[in-house]
This record gives sequence, structure tokens and C-alpha cells, in this order.
Amino acid sequence: MQILNHRQIQQKINRLAIEIAEHNCEEEEIILAGINNNGIVFAELLMKCLLEMTNIDIVVTRIKLNPANPMQEEIYIEMPESQLKNKVVILIDDVANTGRTLFYACRPILDTLPKKLEVAVLVDRKHKSFPIRVDYVGLSLATTLKENIDVKIKNVESFAVFLN
Repeated sequence: MQILNHRQIQQKINRLAIEIAEHNCEEEEIILAGINNNGIVFAELLMKCLLEMTNIDIVVTRIKLNPANPMQEEIYIEMPESQLKNKVVILIDDVANTGRTLFYACRPILDTLPKKLEVAVLVDRKHKSFPIRVDYVGLSLATTLKENIDVKIKNVESFAVFLN
């Protein structure tokens, strides 16, 4: 069942970009750390929206972060960790499910002592197993553990989010 269409997703991206700009208006730089595949695409969409805003004067940097298999591989960050020190870092993913991916993604960033670490997701599910708080949410859903959220924003003509 489709729960968000292209227009609704674009509206949520616009609203999230405005919220991010409002909460960080006094910053010189914001680092958007996209997680894995859809998180990277979502970060790119947010960055494009932020850069199109004419009333902000903030450098927006998008980086890739890959905590895909954190127990067997070191988490990959596309920027030297030293460049994250005293910066605002926003972890971005398409869906916050149990919070595990976001939790592991925080680990190397926290070692750098960022100024602030926030989380933005398109869809936030309400059954976290890890201590993760989402700061910027497109849609919040209370689902069962058996239900799956499928976000289509990568290599598609029309964005969509499905609940299966």
C-alpha cells in the first residue's frame, strides 16, 4: 500500500530543509551524512533544497557514511573524521526502524566531538531498540514489526513510499 506519493515526499523534503535551516541558522556549515544507499539520495535531495533557499548563508556539505555491516567492517566516512570536529552533523537515512543503523553510524562521529549531532529521516517507525532520537521527521508511523517500509527515491521517475 502506497503511503506517500511523489508530491508528498517533495513537500516533506522542503519542510525538513526549512526546519534544518531554522535550527541551524547561526552555523557556518552543516554536514549532511547520508547513510548507505537511500540515505545518501535523501541527503542529496535535502542538500539541493537547502542550497536553493535564498535566505540562508550556510555551507552545506553532503558526505557518505556506510555502517552497512558495522560488526565485521569499519564504518566508512567519506570525509576525514578530523573535519567533523566542532561541526553540525546531521545523520540522514530514509527509514528509522529499530535505530540500529543510526546508532552504529553515530559511533565514529562521536569520536570526533562534533558541535551537534542530529538525525533526519523520511519515515520514523515507533519501535526503537536502540537509544536514537530523530530530530527531523517526514512521516512518523506506528507499525507492527512484521510490516516493512519500502522507500523508492533512487533511480526512479516518481518517488514513493510503500507499507508492505
